[in-house]
Amino acid sequence: MTKNGSGVSEMADVLVCGHISVDIIPRFLPGEADSSRMTPGALIEVGEAEFCTGGAVSNTGIALHRLGTHVRLVGKVSDDFFGSLTLNLLREVHPALTEGIAQAAGETSSYTLVVNPPGTDRTFIHCPGTNDTFSMQDIAWDKCHAARHFHFGYPPLMKGMYDDGGDRLTAILKSAREKGMTVSLDMAMPGKGTAAYEADWTGLLSKALPNVDVFMPSLEEMLMMVNRDLYEQLALSGDELCESVSVETIRALAASLLAMGCSIVVLKLGASGLYMRSASQLSTVLAGRLPPTTVEAWSDRELWAPCFRTTVAGTTGAGDCTIAGFIQGLLLQFGPEDTMTSAVAVGACSVEHLGATSGIVPWDRVQERIRSGWERLPVGRPLADWRREDQAGIWTGPEDRRRNA
Repeated sequence: MTKNGSGVSEMADVLVCGHISVDIIPRFLPGEADSSRMTPGALIEVGEAEFCTGGAVSNTGIALHRLGTHVRLVGKVSDDFFGSLTLNLLREVHPALTEGIAQAAGETSSYTLVVNPPGTDRTFIHCPGTNDTFSMQDIAWDKCHAARHFHFGYPPLMKGMYDDGGDRLTAILKSAREKGMTVSLDMAMPGKGTAAYEADWTGLLSKALPNVDVFMPSLEEMLMMVNRDLYEQLALSGDELCESVSVETIRALAASLLAMGCSIVVLKLGASGLYMRSASQLSTVLAGRLPPTTVEAWSDRELWAPCFRTTVAGTTGAGDCTIAGFIQGLLLQFGPEDTMTSAVAVGACSVEHLGATSGIVPWDRVQERIRSGWERLPVGRPLADWRREDQAGIWTGPEDRRRNA
């Protein structure tokens, strides 16, 4: 039996729903970050640990809150130690952020040990806990009357969202759409050998994506789910996946996802930035949220946004914060170029700090930093038949309607 926190969040602009946990992030000491030392029986000395909430609900939700958006977080914890810690950490950011979190008695709350040595991609040791039992009944739809956007994150780490072939997930996304909200969806990488890894993700996405306006997974996740043979081949090679996948493969992958029914596909490419492809006709809900000229600007586009240059302290939550920047741009009715630029800028702010959202600043400060001439990283690969738009710092692809007009 669950109970929802009290309070008023009817004025929330965005609902961020899905996976939530507590992250435990040890701070590595100088000279202790060599991954070759992480062998069985080794002792790696670390400094203090940072405790923070993690998962899509916390990372994307708090990032939106720090950017200045009215947000309601929707997730589930238990009445155990980690559940209480999750709620207390959210209250420290703002007391109202716990109002949409359901609390179940007698279950196990989710937690993650994040191993994140400098210069090495992070590794997660994760307990899904109450995320596995999250359901439609844990969403207080009656307290979300004014919400304009619904974001769902990490269904591969929530058993109830994939073990029925995605029917529960699809029902949640469809309900948000029926309530007049635009919908975005993010994924997560399940561990190899788990039930989630072996799930029929192509079938699940075929059900879910017709109810999604903006689909924002990582390239790695989508290759695993839609092109498993290529993913496992690249994983065996030991190469950095986002750097080794061809541009043609990325474009074909996005086209196949659009064909499943969403309006916009945004693939997170790590240090290579963001790739976006949009349909020639946006969903009715999304088009209704935008001025006619902005609808045209978003339709039938192909864009690549390079990352901004920054000093990386940690990459935990960077993708979630990038998504927050994208959602914020969409809410403010930015065009796709400015939205993509803002998204990678918010992601860059995130990686400058160890915690996922510690570096997120208000939206106006993000825009000031962009306007100040913030340097971009090179894409890191040749973009044949692409064109760089110098003013925006964005590349337009061969299928971009505006470039070809």
